[in-house]
Amino acid sequence: MSKGLVIHHFSVGPLQVNCFLVACGKTGDAMVIDPGDEGARILGLAEREGLQISKVVNTHCHFDHIGANQQVIAATGASLMIHAADLPLLQHARQHAEVYGLSVVPSPEPDRLLDHGDTFTVGTHSFRVFHVPGHSPGSICLLSDGHLFVGDVLFAGSIGRTDLPGGDLNLLVTGARKHLFSLPDETIVHSGHGPDTTIGQERRHNPFVGDKARR
Repeated sequence: MSKGLVIHHFSVGPLQVNCFLVACGKTGDAMVIDPGDEGARILGLAEREGLQISKVVNTHCHFDHIGANQQVIAATGASLMIHAADLPLLQHARQHAEVYGLSVVPSPEPDRLLDHGDTFTVGTHSFRVFHVPGHSPGSICLLSDGHLFVGDVLFAGSIGRTDLPGGDLNLLVTGARKHLFSLPDETIVHSGHGPDTTIGQERRHNPFVGDKARR
């Protein structure tokens, strides 16, 4: 296993959420970002790779991103971290899922509430938190070692929808341009759905928040 930042990526659940198992190659300490479903699959991968999951982070708390929180946390004792503004979404995820004819296991309450500028560590790697509301009130992005995990804030060529309760297009556009587009072009963007992209690609070509959107 690499001694650097190790990233395992797979899509889970009926809405194909990108879940990330992110680990320190030196220590084996790991976190799960957005365990939307298929908790057994997440836990099985961690076991096969010899990783110890100590943290679960929800980039936001829409039901499709939190469905396996309970299973992963119960099995590992991991701490759950979210932004405070998304706590109501976490607590009412079951009702929101039912609107779409789906079901979700209720999540445990968070152990730590993250805010803009906070940092935390996974093994020897430090992660910086950016609060970029707009897709949801408490949407956050996580940066470490040139990798940016953005949830549904930013997609390859698109952005997360802002017509859901608590959504705000202006906040999303302003936050993405202020906080994310200040990062180096080569920063790899890991989105909550769809393929990876880069900050440079989205700054130049994204029709919703990129430079072309400002012309």
